[in-house]
Amino acid sequence: MSDSRLAGLVKAYDVRGIVPDQLDAEVARALGAAFAEVIAQREDARAVVIGHDMRPSSPELSRAFAEGVTARGVDAILIGLCSTDGLYYASGHLDVPGAMFTASHNPAQYNGIKLCRSGARPVSSESGLVEIREIAERLLEGGPDGPVEVASGADGADGAGTITEQDLLTGYATFLRGLVDLRGIRPLRVVVDAGNGMGGFTVPAVLGTGAGLEALPLTIEPLYFELDGTFPNHEANPLDPKNIVDLQAAVREHGADLGLAFDGDADRCFVVDERGAAVSASAITALIAEREVAREVARGVPVGDVSIVHNVITSATVPELLAALGARSVRTRVGHSYVKADMAAADAVFGGEHSAHYYFRDFWFADTGMLAAMHVLAALGEQDAPLSTLMAPYDKYPASGEINSVVEDVAAATDRVRDWAREQGARTEDFDGLGVEREGGPAGPRWWFSLRPSNTEPLLRLNVEADDEPTMTSVRDEVLSLVRGSGA
Repeated sequence: MSDSRLAGLVKAYDVRGIVPDQLDAEVARALGAAFAEVIAQREDARAVVIGHDMRPSSPELSRAFAEGVTARGVDAILIGLCSTDGLYYASGHLDVPGAMFTASHNPAQYNGIKLCRSGARPVSSESGLVEIREIAERLLEGGPDGPVEVASGADGADGAGTITEQDLLTGYATFLRGLVDLRGIRPLRVVVDAGNGMGGFTVPAVLGTGAGLEALPLTIEPLYFELDGTFPNHEANPLDPKNIVDLQAAVREHGADLGLAFDGDADRCFVVDERGAAVSASAITALIAEREVAREVARGVPVGDVSIVHNVITSATVPELLAALGARSVRTRVGHSYVKADMAAADAVFGGEHSAHYYFRDFWFADTGMLAAMHVLAALGEQDAPLSTLMAPYDKYPASGEINSVVEDVAAATDRVRDWAREQGARTEDFDGLGVEREGGPAGPRWWFSLRPSNTEPLLRLNVEADDEPTMTSVRDEVLSLVRGSGA
């Protein structure tokens, strides 16, 4: 077994690869043992909770991981089918480390593992993932730690931990309903595209009566709720516009008040309005931020003590809104480990990213698409205007969206853009890539952009906003020409 096998599988924030070429039961078992050593044993955790999505390989892989955990004397709690935020709920509720088997929106041949410490705290390459990989590699190679085996082949035998099963779906649904009360809203018709992913499992439980809870004033029009890890209808990646076309059409067909789309593991939620138009994640971030600030103030917290986290490429609408409210705006790097860490440090009540990850202090600072969806439903149902009208104040600036460019020399391309920006009289900063802003005035309207390098590929990612569409388009095209080597 060579080092390269796990080096390509264990990423900066999770484990993800092709089954069985990169990830199989043997590898999952080794990773389970390593996770128990690095995380569970050092935290003196009583158990590890393990869930999985609907991919065909997930049950076998999650069971093998549990066997690795128990081989190191740590108990394993299998919760079966769940969303990633369902696993975070389990980790927070039980106060134990967790492992979620999913490859999120990746195609069917992939699977992976999202890992967390007790209380849903993140695990990344900077906080244990590298050591987990190294120990698993030694185990697979039959090194000094020995092969991974469950002692005597039985749970609890000769010092091994035990494997038990527990159903936490009702607890998850009840917990979320306790955070956002939807009982008193006006009746809403909602189309939900689960993309054959875990939203088809969690939406009936949380928004319907599938967990035995009382009915809400919601009429759900289901789209692709059948759990199918081969994704027969479209990829479970609503960030790609082609994957929400069916949702947009269904919203118009049913005369629905809005549409919701979840990715494969249902930790991200995307929204379309009553016209079928996509609502940006930045606008959703602003809406929820305003609601969370208002709730904190109602609890008696001074508004200046309320913090909201957003990443560097979230729309300028978000910090401007927070400044107007008098709340604290905390800008962070892109990526869930940075957002979660900065939220914990600032005791922030909420955090949002452009990728439709939404984080809540009341949810152990973890991300949950379902709770974000509930906030949108509550905001819409608490007043009479359509969603397009409700969201208009939160979506003020024309934006390019994220545009990726393959470049041979990332540093040289960035320097070209920096030099050009300074010639335009713009301010520049180096924080999670290059940030540029030019104030409006006699020279023209205001514009700003972020140019970030990929951590794993020779890519530069551009996001542009401006006060008007022509300015945004002009700046976007100029920067892209410089990035791709065709500009002056």
